[in-house]
Amino acid sequence: MSITGIVPYVQIVLSLLLMGGILLQQSEAGLGAGFGGGDSFGGGTHTKRGAERTIFIATIVIAIIFAIISFSVFYSSRF
Repeated sequence: MSITGIVPYVQIVLSLLLMGGILLQQSEAGLGAGFGGGDSFGGGTHTKRGAERTIFIATIVIAIIFAIISFSVFYSSRF
């Protein structure tokens, strides 16, 4: 099996990990804030610590790896 045969499976695994990482993160804004409403905290900040920070960084790394693999497959098929 060549590397081009493995890439779709890698993309599926990365996409599942990416979805899981996004869904595990705590939402910093409620539904009302998404539509322009304010929250009761007055714009306070939230510092990520521990597992929350690890999940956040892992999600970014997985997203970057997924994008690199996707673009490499796209550009390698064009030429």
